[in-house]
Amino acid sequence: MAKALTNTEFKFEKQNSVYHGKVRDVYDIDNDKLVMVATDRISAFDVVLPKGIPFKGQVLNQIAAKFLDATADIVPNWKLATPDPMVTVGLKCEGFRVEMIIRGYLTGSAWREYKNGCRELCGVKLPDGMRENEKFPTPIITPTTKADAGHDENISKEEIIAQGIVSKEDYELLEKYTYALFERGSKMAAEKGLILVDTKYEFGKRDGKVYLIDEIHTPDSSRYFYAEGYEEKFEKGEAQKQLSKEFVRQWLIENGFMGREGEQVPEMTEEYVNSVSERYIELYEHIVGEPFVKADTENICERIEKNIANYLA
Repeated sequence: MAKALTNTEFKFEKQNSVYHGKVRDVYDIDNDKLVMVATDRISAFDVVLPKGIPFKGQVLNQIAAKFLDATADIVPNWKLATPDPMVTVGLKCEGFRVEMIIRGYLTGSAWREYKNGCRELCGVKLPDGMRENEKFPTPIITPTTKADAGHDENISKEEIIAQGIVSKEDYELLEKYTYALFERGSKMAAEKGLILVDTKYEFGKRDGKVYLIDEIHTPDSSRYFYAEGYEEKFEKGEAQKQLSKEFVRQWLIENGFMGREGEQVPEMTEEYVNSVSERYIELYEHIVGEPFVKADTENICERIEKNIANYLA
């Protein structure tokens, strides 16, 4: 069985600090560059699950790198290089305290709220009579605050500006970039027979300039439907066939886990872990349109450390 990378504790030259996120470990080099290691950890409902998924980090890192390159003409981004299949090195930016979530379709948490009678999401009015997985007349932006711990909270554009979380001028630029990135991502997805349903973008600032940071258009940050069969399934009110991490959330829900107090994560058998790994590889091949080439997992930590050290040197 392929090995999974669930933990890193590297020490690089000029390293200031390391931040262990839910999935990524981020090393600050000389307060100037960030080395982001996409581990094989997997999280759902803001909980890191007990086992890693082989090749998941490589899948996410390579998809994000591809889309960062493909959108660099829209907005400058933080990426400088990918010295290892699981690593991106980029410019350190001061992150904005909001995540820009954009939705083209009524699904997921937005549908759950809509079904319960909610007709306004993050200050955006929603029309009556919509159905699950229905396309919005135009995509909507539903930002959330960026929480250091626990859940991100929904917030409106007006509240963000009023609370001084982001200036009006910067927020309008983030909005402009978000719509343009979503349009490009949707077009690229359509070429692969996919629908980009919703996604999130994070931005930061460096020397007064706004940059796109973190990952984009990966199955962890985005939801994709298969275009083929979408209309038919929608008309019949059937679940859409989708490419996203939602299948993991569904498995957890079916096994009585939604991250609430007192709930136990169901057992992740080797068979289940392998099936998730295969799904991620399938996601990669659909989204990127190329065969996935598995990196050697025998000595992952040593490989990554060596590749990063060589790049930084």
